[in-house]
Order: sequence, then C-alpha cells, then structure tokens
Amino acid sequence: MTEKLTRLELTWPGKEDRFNPEPRILLEDKEKSFSYEKDTDGMAKDIFDHFDVKSKVQPTYDNMLIHGDNLLALKALEQDYTGKVKCIYIDPPYNTGSAFLYYDDGLEHSIWLSLMRDRLEILKNLLSPDGAICVQIDATEMAHLKVLLDEIFARHNFINIICCKTKIAGVSGSNLGKSLQDNIEFILLYAKDISNFMLNVVPTKSQELMDYITNYSAQGKSWKYTSVLKNIDSGTFLKEFTAGNGDIIKLYKHDSYEICSVNQIAKEEFHNDLQMAYYSYIDKIFRTTNAQTSIRTKVIEETKEYGKGIYSIEYAPIKGKNAGKVIRSYYKDDNLIAWLKDVVQKKNNEIFKLDNMGNLWDDIQYNNLTKEGNVQFPNGKKPEALISRIIDMLSMPGDLVLDSFLGSGTTAAVAHKMGRRWIGIEMGDQAYTHCLPRLQNVITGNDSGGISTAVNWLCGGGFKFYELASSLIVKDKYGQQIISDKYNADMLAEAMCKILGYHYKPDAEKYWKQGFSSEKSFIFTTTMSVQEESLDKLAAEVGDNNLLICCSAFVGNKSAFPNITVKKIPSAILKKCEWGREGYPLNLSKYTPKDEDFEFEEEESEE
Repeated sequence: MTEKLTRLELTWPGKEDRFNPEPRILLEDKEKSFSYEKDTDGMAKDIFDHFDVKSKVQPTYDNMLIHGDNLLALKALEQDYTGKVKCIYIDPPYNTGSAFLYYDDGLEHSIWLSLMRDRLEILKNLLSPDGAICVQIDATEMAHLKVLLDEIFARHNFINIICCKTKIAGVSGSNLGKSLQDNIEFILLYAKDISNFMLNVVPTKSQELMDYITNYSAQGKSWKYTSVLKNIDSGTFLKEFTAGNGDIIKLYKHDSYEICSVNQIAKEEFHNDLQMAYYSYIDKIFRTTNAQTSIRTKVIEETKEYGKGIYSIEYAPIKGKNAGKVIRSYYKDDNLIAWLKDVVQKKNNEIFKLDNMGNLWDDIQYNNLTKEGNVQFPNGKKPEALISRIIDMLSMPGDLVLDSFLGSGTTAAVAHKMGRRWIGIEMGDQAYTHCLPRLQNVITGNDSGGISTAVNWLCGGGFKFYELASSLIVKDKYGQQIISDKYNADMLAEAMCKILGYHYKPDAEKYWKQGFSSEKSFIFTTTMSVQEESLDKLAAEVGDNNLLICCSAFVGNKSAFPNITVKKIPSAILKKCEWGREGYPLNLSKYTPKDEDFEFEEEESEE
C-alpha cells in the first residue's frame, strides 16, 4: 500500500477559516483623477489651463490609484487584471504590534498570517506568467513569511532573499548587551513561474576602474581584460544557421585584424600611463571566455571547417533583454570575446567597473527620506532608489507594476518616472494626504527629488482615482437581504457583471449588451419586473447568441426561450460571496484556550 506523502506547511490557529470577499466595483472620483501633458517644445503645459484643479480630468490614462481595503480592492481587480501584472512590490505592515486594525496581543501571528495569505493568493493570480513579486519585511515575521510564500507560490519559484541595509534601529535588550541592533530588512523574491522568469537587468555596484583593477590584483586575482582589438575588418559572410533555441544566426569570418596588449598601448602611446590606455581604448579592450552556452557550442560546430581565427555572429535574440534587437558577438579560437565596455559605466569623465550586486544591498541610503516626494511618512517610507532597482530588475517600460500597500506612494511615483504603468492601493487616509499630492507633483514636474535626475524625469501622464463601492447587498429593517439603494442602474449592471463573471462593456446600440463573457454570451440587468410575452422580440434579436437577464421579478415560463436565461436578483447572487464586510478580521476567540480546558494535578507536598 502506497503511503501518502505529507506536505510541509505552516499552520496557525484559524488557517482553515476562509473568507469569500465580495468583488466590489471601483468608482472613479473624477475630482481626484489627474493628468498633465507637455507642449511640443518640451515645456510642461497644463492641458486645463485657467481651470480649477478639480476639473483636471482626462480619461486616457490607465494608471490607477485606489483607496480602500486592499483585499477588497485586489478582488475588484482580479477579473480584469489576472495574469497582466509584470512586477509586484509590497511593503506590508511588519506585525510589530499595530500592523492591522484588529489585534489580539496573544494571537497576532495568526491574524497577520491569515491577512497576508488572503492577499498574497490574489496577488499571485494577478501576476503575468513571466512576472515576479517582491515582499519586504523585517525579522519579526520573515521566517513565517518565507514558509507562507513557499506554500502559495511553490518553493521551486523562490529566487532570492535580498538583505537590504536600512537605518539602524534599536531592539529590545540591545542597549543592555543582550542582542544586536537591527540594520537590515529582507526582500523575498518569487517568480510566478520560474521557467518563464528572467531578470531584466542584474543590479550592480561600481568602483573607479583603475582602483578596481588595483584592488582586484591585490587580492591575488588575475585581471583578464588585457587585450586590445585595435582594428578589424567587417567580415566575410559564410552562412546562416539556426541555434538550438530557434535564433537565426548569420556567421562571418574576419581575416584582417590587429590585437595587442593594454600594456603595449600604454608604453607606445601614453608614456606607460596605464589609465590613459584603458580610458582611451575602453571600447576595444576584451578578454576571452569559454562560457558554456548553446550558441557558443553551435558556433564551434559551424566553424570547424574554416579553422581557427576570429568569427562573428549577427542575430536578433528571441527572448531576453535584447529580444528583437540585432546584436553582434565575436569569437576567437572557439572562445567568446567579452568586452570590457559591457561591464563598465562612464560618468563625469571617469570610468567605473560594474560588479554584480548579488543579494546584499548595502549601498542605498535611508537618510533624508523626508525630502523625497515632498510628503512626510516617518519610519514607513522606502527610498526611491530601492524601488527603482526592483522595478528595473523585474520589468520593462510599459509593463504594469502593482503595490497594494502603497503607503506614501513611493512605488507608484517611481514606476511613473520610469515609464511603467501602475496600480497603487492604499487603505488609509494617506491615499488622500500623501499618495494623491505626491503623484500630482510627479506628473506636473514639481517633484525633482528621488530618482528624477537619474532618469531625466520632467513631467506628464496621469491617473484615475478610485473608491471602492459599498456592499451591493444590505439588510433592510426586517433583516431581509436587498439591493443597496446606493447603487444606481449603471452601478448595478457593472456589479452584476463582476459578480457573475462577465466583463462590463455596455453597447452603445444594443441596450441588452451590458457585458459579455464570450463572443456570443451577454448579460442584461434591470430593476424592473420582466414578463414572458415581452421577450418575444428580444429573443429574435438575440438570435444565436445567449443572453442572461437579471431582474427583480419574472412572470412566465423561464424556459420559453432557449437563447435567454432569466435570474431574479438578489437571489441569483446571494450565495456567490459574503456581503457587507468592510474588513476581514479572524474570529479567533474559539481558538483561545480557557482555564477549564486544562486540568492541573496538585503537587504532593514534601514532608
């Protein structure tokens, strides 16, 4: 008999108590939506000059700033944004005693884990197949969070734990010599699907080139970038072949070239000034490497008949950071030529060697963050440089970035400056007091701090501001569940679409096409009573399509028309989800042990 394997998992009181949140609709607050454009001469221009700020609304931008409970907001996004978000960064409350509104001091771990679990599951759904999520946390819950993320995203999709140096913070006992002060936080990085995931860029740290070479050699390491390809011909085309990954490759052979050493260049041209040699020939200095790649193996195979020498290949990679771009790589005697120019950066007449940062990020300053974004957010604001590195690492311009714990608005501000689309969710009042003015300043060009100079940010763009609608179903004075009177006809139609899995898109010509689930399946919602005889003409118009009618009452035979299904509201949706919740705390009282649950044996006294 085969023994069933037990999965390793994290357990806590109340883990099995699951909620089924109501998928609320989002209501745009047009007075808070905001946009700004540039003149053709590049100068900032308010497209609503001489109008009151409240009128500055242009519905052409799909960036979203949402105020409301982030579990409900994420549920509201799930239908339209599942599989579309490339990069998620969240900086949730760290469970240090006041993380969420509802707390029982003895059971905070359970509450925190359940609240995080419910949100992380939806965040996973929203990620694109090649997307990734970063969750920043301190030591309080890091170990629990890691196991929770392993369970939700699957352990094989774990990529890294990044250690990030932050402000030094005292911890209980540190001033008594009982512990060390905290000066790091953790960023847990997971892919939606590791087989589809690839870093857009690898974070790097820099050091002036000659200082780097000196320090490198002082450590007993052999510096390899010592050869100079002074000149080379354009090459003779030999043939075209296909690499194992499907790339179409053109092969060239080079017969005329000149190679010498950097030391030789320094001696002959710069009076032994090695720095001048490196700086002057930086684009031509190289090393060779026997990198184990499928393309190199194919190049070796295809060049055997032509003998040793220098070859080059020209191709447009199918995927990766150079996808779609024509690039050229050089090979010398079966080895790939690696150029020094590809691992350095030129800045202010100096050249800096770039090194892989790895997962220890100790170079980002946490000082003077109060100046970033022109908003005060003590102990909660993250540096724009940190968020910029994450967004750059995990996305490309035009990709969608999401932060469901937006705080002071840093992630949305940075994503906007970097040319990404964004969605930010904030449940607190700082959605109004911090996020809204900060993003307006970014868009109008009045935010010159943070990464603005580094990315050459000027101004432009916009966003829509949304509030969560109230619950669709409420109880009347008799305790009966009814449709809330806060919903007008359009809101009701949109809500019914979302709850029943249809996409809300009213047709300008056919009133009964309020939403669709497929090319031939539509929904129509009305608060009126519908009678069978009134559907004859509608059934003919629906034709070979299928129409779901949601109405307050129906008189007649519901099966009279095979292409029309009739359901009464609210009965059609009452069991779809939980109604009327404004938050999602756990009821942990049933897990709290009482005195009578324990039996104590009296100790025998010693005589």
